[in-house]
Amino acid sequence: MVSMVSLEYLLHFIDEDAPYGDLTSEAVIPAIRCRAEISSEQSGIIAGLCEANILFSYYGVTVAQNFQDGDRVKPGDVVLSLAGDAKKILLVERTALNIIGRMSGIATQTHDMVNIVSAVNRQCRIAATRKTCPGFRALDKRAVQLGGGDPHRDSLSDGILIKDNHLALVSLEKAILAAKKATLYKKIEVEVENPSDALLAASAGADIILLDNMNPAMVKTTLDTLESKGLRDRVTIEISGGIDRTTLGDFAALGVDVISMGALTHTVRNFSVKLEILPE
Repeated sequence: MVSMVSLEYLLHFIDEDAPYGDLTSEAVIPAIRCRAEISSEQSGIIAGLCEANILFSYYGVTVAQNFQDGDRVKPGDVVLSLAGDAKKILLVERTALNIIGRMSGIATQTHDMVNIVSAVNRQCRIAATRKTCPGFRALDKRAVQLGGGDPHRDSLSDGILIKDNHLALVSLEKAILAAKKATLYKKIEVEVENPSDALLAASAGADIILLDNMNPAMVKTTLDTLESKGLRDRVTIEISGGIDRTTLGDFAALGVDVISMGALTHTVRNFSVKLEILPE
């Protein structure tokens, strides 16, 4: 099992759901063993099995993982087979289903977006943002990767991205200069809202230029402007803001390098999975 998170991180979710134990199971379930299965109720990309496996195993439940994270599943596929203390299975049940459901929803949505982009621009990448569920970011980001996307920055400590609120306090050129002096080992990304600022950012030495909330026509104008000045190949062009599956292909076809979408993680339709108890 390989996970981006620690056991302690995952146990916080159990502590949230059962801070003083599982009152119902302790009251009505005797000390018995049982079997159980977690199965998919829809088609998509499964994720979170590793984390669920870690949690069940910690509580002494024997786990058979029938699929790997990132695999495609269909309705009725049994993704995890469980055997052990009935109370322990019931203790972990909801937390495991929540993790699998959210992560699989993100992975499936990301996979769909990657396919749309790949059909028109195989060099363009789909990326996440920091618009994640508080406390769940590590798993949100892992789910994006399992769906074929790029996690982007994990946190504010992970990279330099000069945004509009930074530029409200310091000029674009000064911000880029200060960032380049601060580190030799991090790329400098700058968010701009018009072609002239994109040209200024490229000229000042930005490595990545994020075109924010631009329509396709303005994105094309920006790319053409950078090309005419011999600067297009020096920078990575990322676009973001107001992009959904209906417009994604149009933006990708323009020849941008990265499309980042907050919707990958902030607008998630939970993937449906269920746990059923079986006779021992």
